[in-house]
Amino acid sequence: MTPADLRAWQAHMGYSYTTAAEALGIGRRTYAEWIAGDRAIDRRTALACAALAAGLDAWVVPRQGATS
Repeated sequence: MTPADLRAWQAHMGYSYTTAAEALGIGRRTYAEWIAGDRAIDRRTALACAALAAGLDAWVVPRQGATS
């Protein structure tokens, strides 16, 4: 994921710097460093962006005996 990709994701989601950072569970400073290209954006972050864009939440272990 490039800084341009991250900016596009932020715009798509309608996030500000602060809400984007909060959604990813990171500090605003780290997010700003990613946007500026001063820090590499790791694969986990790219996957988290994709999951959030798809409307997914944190994964939880399904309960035993639960049906879909």
